[in-house]
Amino acid sequence: MKVTIFSSNQPRHLNLAKEFSKISDQVFFISEVNTVFPGQVKDFFKKSKVMYSYFQNVITSERNIFGDINFLPDNIKILPIKSGDLNKLKKSQLIESLTSDIYVVFGASYIKGWLIDFLIEHKAINIHMGVSPYYRGSSCNFWALYDNNPSYVGATIHFLGKGLDSGEILFHCLPKLQSKDNTFDFTMRSVLVAQQAMISTIDNKTIFSSPSMKQDKSQEIRYTRNEDFTDEIVKEFLARNLDLNKEKFFYPKLLNPIFG
Repeated sequence: MKVTIFSSNQPRHLNLAKEFSKISDQVFFISEVNTVFPGQVKDFFKKSKVMYSYFQNVITSERNIFGDINFLPDNIKILPIKSGDLNKLKKSQLIESLTSDIYVVFGASYIKGWLIDFLIEHKAINIHMGVSPYYRGSSCNFWALYDNNPSYVGATIHFLGKGLDSGEILFHCLPKLQSKDNTFDFTMRSVLVAQQAMISTIDNKTIFSSPSMKQDKSQEIRYTRNEDFTDEIVKEFLARNLDLNKEKFFYPKLLNPIFG
């Protein structure tokens, strides 16, 4: 089996490629590169003391679960590009990666043009970190916690569509709360649950066995953009120091949910 992944370069993104390499003959990994020091270096997220404090927590949880950045196995062919350059690539530049059996998108920039048409035609699967259609856009699990909705922390495995997080849903993935979880551990483990569930269903060939479901946009709670993620919002969130063990979980309507 050959797999093509469009993703990024943080430990959680590298982990997806490494896990696919265990069940695949060849993995083509198109990696959109951002700084691995968010909050400390200005990039997709701004540089500030508040952002630095926030992302130090993110990095700690991410490394505890996925390890640090490191080199990838031999059966992964990586094409690193600057974040935002994906839609400028020509078909000839990606041609070797366009004969795969499975196409996966996770944490890539918004895909347009010939590439989105190709990926939709080949039933590409997107991992959306957020429980869609309730939370769509950027940093969805942060916003679910900000809204005191821990039941809406998770991931949506869905077909890639032309709209952002709009393709038909295959299933939802949610983390089980563990006694020592802080908010950063809880949200980061939702990534692990999503990756494990998707890879498992691809490996056993059940990924497409259940009917998919159209997204009902009338159920949307928040649609967020990166510019909504401000110092003021983050500072308020950190000051609240949310204790998830004191929260009650009321899960929304989910499709074929997988908990882990």
